[in-house]
Amino acid sequence: MKKNIIISVIIFFVTGLMFNAAPAMLQAETAFVTIGSGDFTGVYFPVGLTIAKMINKKRSHSGIRATVESTRGSVFNLKAIVAGYLEFGLAQSDIQYQAVNGLTEWAKKGPQKELRAVFSTHHESVCLVAAVDADINTISDLKGKRVNIGNPGSGQYQNAIDALQAVGISPKNDIDAEKVKASEAPVLLQEKRIDAFFSTVGHPSETLQNATAGERKVRFIPISGPGIDQMVADKNYYTQTTVPVAQFYPDAQNAVDVKTFGVIATLCTSSNISDHVVYTITKQVFENFAEFKSQHPALGDLTKEDMLKGLTAPVHPGATKYFKEVGLMQ
Repeated sequence: MKKNIIISVIIFFVTGLMFNAAPAMLQAETAFVTIGSGDFTGVYFPVGLTIAKMINKKRSHSGIRATVESTRGSVFNLKAIVAGYLEFGLAQSDIQYQAVNGLTEWAKKGPQKELRAVFSTHHESVCLVAAVDADINTISDLKGKRVNIGNPGSGQYQNAIDALQAVGISPKNDIDAEKVKASEAPVLLQEKRIDAFFSTVGHPSETLQNATAGERKVRFIPISGPGIDQMVADKNYYTQTTVPVAQFYPDAQNAVDVKTFGVIATLCTSSNISDHVVYTITKQVFENFAEFKSQHPALGDLTKEDMLKGLTAPVHPGATKYFKEVGLMQ
């Protein structure tokens, strides 16, 4: 009898420990987040992968596990965040602005007020690459040409349309427009199926390196002039910048930097994501800043202060909490 009582006490004690420990055990695996990135050949995917790896290093402590998903880009990522399919996503600052304010892709649905910014990552420039034999020397020369403007789910698609319209070119009527992913454009160019393509990227870009390495010679075309200047002045999410051709694309026929405009890549989320999750992710990236910057050349010149620039949506309270703790935000 005494033996049975002792066994019962032991079972009760162990069971009690299990139930008391269960919340802690479950807490270690409670938050699963997916980060939408972009095409495998772009900068978004390695940046998203880096953030996911940094989160997962501390998953036993934070209770957050992360995966990265290759997607069609900025527009897709923001729509997926709003729909609850993604918890986080990388998006261009201009696309985020348009979503929050109910413009372009979101004109019918209206402002996407639940979108939140976490932090910026790297600068991106809008590039125009053309075959030398296509006789294209300025953006205005695209009239009558076969041009890839990018897939509609990407940020570069709207950038290309904005650039064309700024110089008086109708994307529907004045060019023969292709709408495939930027990573597919170099092959089309080499096969002489297109004459030029747009690509919004951080540098160096594998897509642009592939484009300049083929037998068909290419050059980078400046995206500049009064129309572009006015567009940048009107749309405050755009900035004047250059394409670092000489540094990263020496095989181009004009291996000199060319003028263009650009945007900033940002990590976005939703107001539905908890402060704890966003705070923890922000802290993990910022407290391992040197490691983060070392993962891709596009992040090389980044400063912590830079990562609070170009945020065209309200900053998530979880990120704000961390920024105030370390003095990056008042």
